[in-house]
Amino acid sequence: MSTATDRGDEYGAGPYVQLIIRGVTLINGNAAPPIGPVDIVIEQNRIVSASTVGFPGVPIDASNRPKLKEGGREIDASGMYALPGFVDMHGHTGGTAQGTTPDYVYKLWLGHGITTVREPGSFNGIDWTLDHKRRSAANEIAAPRIFAYTGFGQGREEPFTTTDEVKEWVRENKEKGSDGIKLFGARPDLMQAALETNKELGLRSACHHAQTNVGRWNVLHSARAGLTTMEHWYGLPEALFADRTVQDYPVDYNYQNEQHRFGEAGKLWQQAAEPYSDHWNAVMNELLELDFTLNPTFNIYDANRDVMRARNADWHREYTLPSLLKFYAPSRISHGSYWHNWGTEQEVDWKKNYELWMTFVNEYKNRGGRVTAGSDSGYIYQLYGFGYIRELELLREAGFHPLEVVRSATLNGAEALGVDDQIGTIEAGKLADIVLVAENPLADLKVLYGTGATRLTEDNEVTTTQGIRYTIKDGIVYDAVKLREAVKTMVREAKK
Repeated sequence: MSTATDRGDEYGAGPYVQLIIRGVTLINGNAAPPIGPVDIVIEQNRIVSASTVGFPGVPIDASNRPKLKEGGREIDASGMYALPGFVDMHGHTGGTAQGTTPDYVYKLWLGHGITTVREPGSFNGIDWTLDHKRRSAANEIAAPRIFAYTGFGQGREEPFTTTDEVKEWVRENKEKGSDGIKLFGARPDLMQAALETNKELGLRSACHHAQTNVGRWNVLHSARAGLTTMEHWYGLPEALFADRTVQDYPVDYNYQNEQHRFGEAGKLWQQAAEPYSDHWNAVMNELLELDFTLNPTFNIYDANRDVMRARNADWHREYTLPSLLKFYAPSRISHGSYWHNWGTEQEVDWKKNYELWMTFVNEYKNRGGRVTAGSDSGYIYQLYGFGYIRELELLREAGFHPLEVVRSATLNGAEALGVDDQIGTIEAGKLADIVLVAENPLADLKVLYGTGATRLTEDNEVTTTQGIRYTIKDGIVYDAVKLREAVKTMVREAKK
């Protein structure tokens, strides 16, 4: 992990000789109940202590509190809540097709408390991603900490034909400094070679089991070969098939037509084994035994249940670039813009899909399985930062207690990346990644949105909460409000 260097600009400052966050209520990432008032002491980019300093509603005895060192900074966080920095396990940084810049994306991520991002196969290429990873680690740019995964075969001009070619590519990928690989499926012997070699090298992996290869290789095959996390849900219903071996495709189906692809995908969970049946339980139990991680990214398909709601979300007006809105609109070319003929029937299918999908994910968590939070924003009307908070809401909808949601967003992500000794909870010795919000997110996750949550005062006035106030990454205190205001300025300029 990196050692922070001094940073000071209009958005962030630090790290400090000492930073003390005073009187905050701590919501940690380990599923512990809230506790406060707490003083959190940070020196440079490390947490020194997080200790209670009194009792709710009782004046705090100053003699019981840590003293501020010369040159240090204090934040009066009385009435505020502190959470560990959020880990987005599926964060693309956009690109030419969406008309987005890294700065736009990074500000939205930091402005929503995301301090760590796993970049699963950037369209900008691994060299570009590794450069941004280095610059973020050195705090040369205002960006989350980046874990760089390489798309399987990225950088090759020809497709793989032998397992030796696969093994050589995986080894070269590690030598470049990549943190892992992202697969979409391939011929079984190639998948086996890639995952086994990657595991031998000590790297981690992710897979979106695309329909083009899932008929021969589903989630169970990947997990047995060493895959560490599955993305979305593809490959899991196929592993749960009990009375078939292939999805019930219509005879005129064409995968290249994304209306076909996503429309029929909405019927897939209904073709799987019933919840809690013998086969359903057998698949779940094997994945649990393999310490397998589910990264569902519920939010990225949320529009399929109600496209009008997603298209008209509160944040689009001020935070979504015109080029991105154009990219989202119905298109036969843009990925994820498959609203060719999307209506009530498709949305009803997807609502049923979610019920069954969420049942599996929630039960997996109940039995001790690891579930993380990932957004995959930049598609299907989901905006960077905002989509991640929506993911937290959807984990809550799936049946997670709010504290379990926070654990998925923090400690579980850190464990899945193999860095839970460095991030994921607020405790002595760990990196200073902290989210400060003025309202209780356990009572309403909507207070984490940049647009805030709507409230009605006793005087019948409509107000909104302020959203996340500060995002601390690597000991640097970022003003989350200013970051989001900068994004609004970008959008206003783009509209001109």
